[in-house]
Amino acid sequence: MKCPYCGSERSRVVDSRPTEENNSIRRRRQCDDCGKRFTTYEKIESEPMSVIKKDRTRQLYDRSKIESGIIQSCHKLPISRVQIEQIVDEIEGTIFNMGVREVETSVIGELVMDKLKDLNDVAYVRFAAIYREFKDLNTFMSELKKMLK
Repeated sequence: MKCPYCGSERSRVVDSRPTEENNSIRRRRQCDDCGKRFTTYEKIESEPMSVIKKDRTRQLYDRSKIESGIIQSCHKLPISRVQIEQIVDEIEGTIFNMGVREVETSVIGELVMDKLKDLNDVAYVRFAAIYREFKDLNTFMSELKKMLK
């Protein structure tokens, strides 16, 4: 495991424990070279999951894409990294519990929007603006009206 701070491949596990959902192991590591600590997650890898995009092309599921979309939506908001990781874990758990090998991006997008709606209204609207591809102010306002109901 490479240290995210210095790139060294020499680290040791300081603490290990299962996550709350018991679907992965959280490991706290310390770099032997720079001494900084970082967290890794170990998950069981089952059959690879494919994502069907809007243009009907397929690509392998990538957790980091969900995470980066949520991080962008939560930029400069009082939402911690732990909260974001928890949301991504919940979304990922829902996707893998569907028991399918392919999932459409629209399903993933709706799951993200449901979680963000519960977390923070501004993050929800930011994500919705990109996900729903608001073309003008009217579509944006209709989404806001739905949210205010």
